[in-house]
Amino acid sequence: MKKNRYESIIEGIFLDKYVDGNDIVEFNRTDIISKSAELDINLPKNIGDVIYSFKYRASLPVSITQKAQNGKEWVIKNIGRSLYCFQQVNYSRILPDMMLSTIKIPDSTPTIVAEHAFNDEQALLTRVRYNRLIDIFTGAVCYSLQNHLRTTVPSVGQIETDEIYVGVDRLGRQFIFPVQAKGGKDELGIVQIEQDFLLCRHKYPNLICRPIATQFISNDKIAIFEFVLENNEVKKLQEKHYLLVGKGQISVDELSNYNF
Repeated sequence: MKKNRYESIIEGIFLDKYVDGNDIVEFNRTDIISKSAELDINLPKNIGDVIYSFKYRASLPVSITQKAQNGKEWVIKNIGRSLYCFQQVNYSRILPDMMLSTIKIPDSTPTIVAEHAFNDEQALLTRVRYNRLIDIFTGAVCYSLQNHLRTTVPSVGQIETDEIYVGVDRLGRQFIFPVQAKGGKDELGIVQIEQDFLLCRHKYPNLICRPIATQFISNDKIAIFEFVLENNEVKKLQEKHYLLVGKGQISVDELSNYNF
């Protein structure tokens, strides 16, 4: 199969710099420009899309993945302003557990919004917000603080979080919930969650950090995840699947099943 231009660029950068046994391979924005010129490839207007593509949409070329150690995967991380690295990790993608039971929630999305929404991350965030799914999932009263927060974090550079919630529970504990969302064919990545932990530590040191991710499973079915750091590694703490349904679509038996 013929490589696309992004694959050719990222493969060329990796193979130029990789030495057998490396766990980390560093590169920078200039490498993307010079490699595209060397290969006579037209760069996209947004050079960062080369990186974004392999973080969230596409798999790295086989020539890269086959150089990972057994049980490891390569991911691309930001390590500073216009600085990146390939790094070997235990896992790279966050995928819904399809064996998990589904919880039905009465759909509070306004009809006019539901009729005109797409299946992208903005539509997902909108439905999560209207249905207070962050509140339901976390057990705290939550408020949307900001959408698409772009900021700079030391040792990482610029990062973007899809939405930030703050919340308080019945004990008065205050939380910060960075939320990453993916719709369509994009996939959630561990690197985003690592960056959200760093964001909390840098920007909200006095609040309890609880990173959240959410993804459409289908048009009305939404997966939500919460994460913790365990030995400096991101681990999934909990996962729930919510199905947004209309009036009369939750049976008495289903309600009884929730009473445990």
